Amino acid sequence: MAKAINSTHSEAGMGVRRFGRVNWLGLYTLALREVLRFTTVWTQTLLAPLMTAGLFLTIFTLAIGPNRGDVMGVPFIHFLAPGILTMTVIQNAFANTSSSLLVSKVQGNIVDTLMPPLSPLELVLGYMAGALARGLVVAIAIWAGMAAAFGLGLAHPIYALAFITLGALLLGGLGLIAGIVSQKFDQMAAITNFIITPLSFLSGTFYSVESLPGWFRTLTHFNPIFYLIDGVRYGIIGRSDTSPLFGLLVVGSVTFAILLACWVLFKRGTKLKS
Repeated sequence: MAKAINSTHSEAGMGVRRFGRVNWLGLYTLALREVLRFTTVWTQTLLAPLMTAGLFLTIFTLAIGPNRGDVMGVPFIHFLAPGILTMTVIQNAFANTSSSLLVSKVQGNIVDTLMPPLSPLELVLGYMAGALARGLVVAIAIWAGMAAAFGLGLAHPIYALAFITLGALLLGGLGLIAGIVSQKFDQMAAITNFIITPLSFLSGTFYSVESLPGWFRTLTHFNPIFYLIDGVRYGIIGRSDTSPLFGLLVVGSVTFAILLACWVLFKRGTKLKS
């Protein structure tokens, strides 16, 4: 057994593996595990976020009522809905990867993920598959509810899909980094409460950045989540604060950088193999 394992790792080190350059079976298995993690407990991972998004929209509708003026030329609830959708998607994508990795580390079974002959890239792709699947399922469900309740369609469906996909990948990557660097649940809670949540809420979800003071508006443009929400808003209602093409460039670049960082951390085994 030891000889077989050493042989496998030796071949992997030379870039030649008996199952080819890509371990498709291993990648599929990891991706399937990540998807089954959230579908098995769907009341917690899917139904609960839908309820939260619905409560946000209901409370704002009741609190503000019909007296609130239009924003960007559309009713306020139509302006608000894409932001709520995006915020819910990215929070769930972050939770999917961060909780999966941290729970494995705390329970001591992270070795079950690191032992199989999976390359760092395959590990990143496997985890990202779960984050993306969860994000897309949540997005479709919330959009269907918004379409039924408020008559919202898709002004630019390709843009909407592109930004939702990038959002799930970006926050899924951040979740991986958070899961790697965190050793305890309170460390993860600190990252969520003091980094992810402020970035989500201060990103134009509930307001147009055009209404902000000059310095705050400038600061908001350094928040990549702002471009996600603005891009999804453009995809759904056809209105945005910035160019959607520029938003795609920003978000795509940041997402690539985050996923590259994930690959480096897995390759080095940072806080995973010690």
